[in-house]
Amino acid sequence: MSRPDVRAERPMTADPAPHRLTRGVTATWWYTATAVVFLELVLVLTWVAALVEAERSPATLAVVFGGGLVWIASTVPLLLFYRHRAVEPLWARWPRLLAPLVVAAAYGLVAGSVTGVWLMGVLPLIQSAMLLNWPAGVRLRMVVVATLLLGAFCFIDTRSAFAAAPGVNWWLVGFFSVSLPAMSVVSLWWWDVLIRIDRARASEARLAATQERLRVATDVHDLQGHHLQVIALQLELAERLMATDPNAALEQLRAARGSVDQARQGTRDLATRFRSVPLADEIANAADLLSAAGLAVTASVGEGAADAPAAVLGPIIRETTTNVLRHGGGGWARLGLDGYPGGWTYRIANDAPEAVRDPDGAGLAGIVRRVDDAGGTLTVSHEGGEFAVEVRLPPGADAAR
Repeated sequence: MSRPDVRAERPMTADPAPHRLTRGVTATWWYTATAVVFLELVLVLTWVAALVEAERSPATLAVVFGGGLVWIASTVPLLLFYRHRAVEPLWARWPRLLAPLVVAAAYGLVAGSVTGVWLMGVLPLIQSAMLLNWPAGVRLRMVVVATLLLGAFCFIDTRSAFAAAPGVNWWLVGFFSVSLPAMSVVSLWWWDVLIRIDRARASEARLAATQERLRVATDVHDLQGHHLQVIALQLELAERLMATDPNAALEQLRAARGSVDQARQGTRDLATRFRSVPLADEIANAADLLSAAGLAVTASVGEGAADAPAAVLGPIIRETTTNVLRHGGGGWARLGLDGYPGGWTYRIANDAPEAVRDPDGAGLAGIVRRVDDAGGTLTVSHEGGEFAVEVRLPPGADAAR
């Protein structure tokens, strides 16, 4: 069986809870933050170019450009805070956010004073304010108000001597200045959408694992609850009959012992049923779990793997899948089961920046024990950013175990 590549892909209305992001989403964040900083840099360069065309003094150019770089640098902490924001009111973070806003206000005041352009005076503070973690509805209203306000100042600036200077493409400068806050907010909104998608992927993977645990717990409860209730009644009856009818009490004790044997056998049968899931289904379930976690998954089961020892490989497939979900953080995974003349091979690989094990080594240690008991070999490798676990089992692995 072969499964094709699978890659699963709402704006945020509240701050996200702490959440470990996948590497792909983390990279998207840096693209988003870089895009916002790049837009701000283009804005400052556009202003400087317009001032050059208007033949302003070198001192004015130095103030606008140098101050602009300082202002852009001050927006980076705002972006970093936006990424790592926690579930708490915005006002609780004002002590940390005040310094970047003061820098933006100071730059706007100086740039507006030396150039006489209202847009340069108000835009830095407005842009920095747009990068704060406002609730979704408040942010939308602020963008609308900010755009209208900047449009009004742009209209006022069109009547200034600077806008009327020969060679100055004022409408380009004005359009880019007025639209910058909206473009920045759209970038942040897109990041919020990706966060929601990433959280949904993680939740789906956790839900699938929880449902499986619930199913096992329900089966165990139904089985053991019935037998334990019967045993309790038989022992109670034996206790009552012990003084008056010892033979009948003995029969009840024998019946209780039989019930214990039935409970034990039922537990074994239940465990066997879970262990005896066809390996093709185990591979398919593992691929579904990894896909739900946001990985691009390729899964295959060779023709010769139909007779592979499910009792040995089933737990290994589940354990290695759990390790990828817990420690992978990558973007893809490959797993497959194939037969060869000397036995069977199971292999799972994913992209990982470094080989990660459980803190106590329990994950791989458990696999090592299972493989050793079955007379097989285990190979763990980490090369070229790929972390792989390969298990090779000989014929008769079930019997050896």
